[in-house]
Amino acid sequence: MNKRTLPVALVQERNHGDANANLSVIEQRVAEAARSGARLVLLQELHNGCYFCQHESVDEFDLAEPIPGPSTDRLGALAREHGIVLVSSLFERRAAGLYHNTAVVFEQDGSIAGKYRKMHIPDDPGFYEKFYFTPGDLGFEPIDTSVGRLGVLVCWDQWYPEAARLMALAGAELLLYPTAIGWDPSDAQAEKTRQRDAWVLSHRGHAVANGLPVLSCNRVGHEPSPLAAEGPVGAGGIEFWGNSHVLGPQGEFLAEAGTEATVLIAEVDLQRSEHVRRIWPFLRDRRIDAYGDLLKRYRD
Repeated sequence: MNKRTLPVALVQERNHGDANANLSVIEQRVAEAARSGARLVLLQELHNGCYFCQHESVDEFDLAEPIPGPSTDRLGALAREHGIVLVSSLFERRAAGLYHNTAVVFEQDGSIAGKYRKMHIPDDPGFYEKFYFTPGDLGFEPIDTSVGRLGVLVCWDQWYPEAARLMALAGAELLLYPTAIGWDPSDAQAEKTRQRDAWVLSHRGHAVANGLPVLSCNRVGHEPSPLAAEGPVGAGGIEFWGNSHVLGPQGEFLAEAGTEATVLIAEVDLQRSEHVRRIWPFLRDRRIDAYGDLLKRYRD
């Protein structure tokens, strides 16, 4: 079986202060990725600034922008300049009082190939996203690009096997997760390790269960909480743990980053999914006649 190799890059970065500063760094990082031969580049979740969801403040809505808008113009020009497919993550202002956490995919010519609005929205100490984001309404639909059909999901979606499965059932050739995940610095080291390992394991499970490559791009660095003076749970800020990775369709590591800013480069054999699904035909053996209760919140 012939290979169909796709060079990919994940831009794992820290916050540099504001959208202009972050996009300037992203432009440098994407240029580096393109020089390395990458044809698909994935950015981290909400890459234009800090992870502002550590508190609830109406002032943060000023960060949102329309799609298309200033950031999509700049990112589209970047994709066109380097002839790459670029997956970004933006705070979308759809209308007054209506906002989404939205991934935007750019084609090699800089046009918008499609977008995905984050479906699962967390609401936990340090991750108050329900205050800001309306759950997505575009469904789990892969985005067709010149490098393949991309199953783009966002951060909290990564814990839900249903999301990955529905992308796979719609013909996605890769699963991509822009993400912003980290631990409370006050957590014990053992708890930190358990959290990070569970995160990686969830992605490996999606790869195995669906026979697909998985790309997950996280941010790095400590971001202090605006609630620090108030002292509630989560007020110590978030230490984003990086560890961005590229997995093959059996959950094998093709590349893995550490905890520093970097451009992670890997080669993905898209044809390998065909081979893996022939020896592990999970889609063939699904008992779709017996899964009706999956539409229930819980089986009482």
